[in-house]
Amino acid sequence: MIGLGRYVPAVQRVAELTDVNIVAATGLYTYDALPPYFGNRGPGSLFGGPDRLAEFFVRDITEGIGRTGVRAGMLKCATGRQGITPGVERVIRAVARAHHETGVPITTHSESSVRNGLDQQKLLAEEGVDLSRVVIGHAGDSTDLDYLEELIAGGSYLGMDRFGIEFTSFRDRVATVVALCERGHAGRMVLSHDSYCFNDRFDPEVVRQRHPNYHLLHISRDVLPALRAAGVTEEQIDRMLVDNPRRILTGGRR
Repeated sequence: MIGLGRYVPAVQRVAELTDVNIVAATGLYTYDALPPYFGNRGPGSLFGGPDRLAEFFVRDITEGIGRTGVRAGMLKCATGRQGITPGVERVIRAVARAHHETGVPITTHSESSVRNGLDQQKLLAEEGVDLSRVVIGHAGDSTDLDYLEELIAGGSYLGMDRFGIEFTSFRDRVATVVALCERGHAGRMVLSHDSYCFNDRFDPEVVRQRHPNYHLLHISRDVLPALRAAGVTEEQIDRMLVDNPRRILTGGRR
């Protein structure tokens, strides 16, 4: 997706060499302004005209990303600490329109420290999105169970998805998942790392030093044993790792 990298051929090659199902995303990752191509077109821009964002996202989903033939299977948008800026609002509304046209699910980047997953839900609901098709990303950064239950009550899934990033400790992340499972919410969570194979946005050596468990094996090696030790059942784990992702990606079909 724009803002996080769109070199799909490398990912396509990995998918061909493994049995892993890789689902590409489309969308636009920004906390504030839009890239000039989109910022200078559409509502509120100098020259106005139609908003090209939704059209762009739909093409990625229905025709393929660039010339790769790989069709995106989900939509992504982001909200930073700045909140919903005019540029971010355009992206979220365009994501909602593309969702209605294509039926693919929506996943977000949110800032749990300012509880703005609720703002994302409100704006998407204004656009008529069924919030059960939405994952509020990085919800697992929060240990505020009231906030997390409010997101669940709105209908969305919680992305408990930054295991290995230690500004929220491993112990706290596990304890939050355990508490929500005890409250009957295993069916509203998905687990992941928010990690990557390559990223030039950060100094890799600094990342390794500060977050040594920020890698793609952390959940299987460390998180799942910790959840089991705390009383989370295999049925609940399967729900978070298998059933919920399947339901999100297929629109509820099994």
